[in-house]
Amino acid sequence: MVAVTPNDDAQRRSLINLRVTPRDRELIDRAAATLGKNRSEFMMEASRQAAEDALMDRTAFRLDAEQFSAFMAQLDAPPASNERLRKLLATPAPWDK
Repeated sequence: MVAVTPNDDAQRRSLINLRVTPRDRELIDRAAATLGKNRSEFMMEASRQAAEDALMDRTAFRLDAEQFSAFMAQLDAPPASNERLRKLLATPAPWDK
């Protein structure tokens, strides 16, 4: 086991301050107590989960079997003709002129 000095611990953590209404604080405290956690543990867990959900919404998606088959068919199909893209790709880059 590695010994952690107070200075090492301070470098690994940063402080986040929030201003909340008394009503919100009471709600958070009640929920934390219900789960056997303190306020910081509860808020960190909830915040981390919300952050992961927000990011996963942008990077992952779920499909049922029918949707997956349709998605794969689109990926496997030849690309549609796109004259504007063909012209763009045939144009020399400005730095190549």
